[in-house]
Amino acid sequence: MTDAPFWKRKTLDAMTQAEWESLCDGCGQCCLHKIEDQETGEIAMTDVACRFLDLDACRCTDYPGRQRNVPDCVKLTPETVLQLRWLPETCAYRLVALGQDLAWWHPLVSGDPETVHTAGISVRGNAISEDRVNDLEDHIQDWLDTGAEPFADTPKKEG
Repeated sequence: MTDAPFWKRKTLDAMTQAEWESLCDGCGQCCLHKIEDQETGEIAMTDVACRFLDLDACRCTDYPGRQRNVPDCVKLTPETVLQLRWLPETCAYRLVALGQDLAWWHPLVSGDPETVHTAGISVRGNAISEDRVNDLEDHIQDWLDTGAEPFADTPKKEG
């Protein structure tokens, strides 16, 4: 018997539902709106979050009903994880699919759900609700294009 954690022993499609759900680090980055250029296919990330994202907890306020509330909300599956170009490089689902380990700040590693926030990986303090935005293009962020750590050098937004 091995002492290796489940994410090192199992593929994504071999995980139980509880294991799958626990891989989510609570960063909230997947709940940010994206803008795709129809001509080039380039994807621009924004700092605008879905109205159902709790901006402090970085969790969906109606996770079970998310597809009903937001029909274009993408449900991650083992088959789609590596196809979604907009998933952050820090995403545990992506890392496990690529055979890599989780970061030190991931709650499964640290034992503390706050480390994703203290490490500057989450959208906490760096996103606004779509209810407060008129034009998504005014909120495009470049951290994804530069390869920089998401939000690490971004000043905190007020309000």
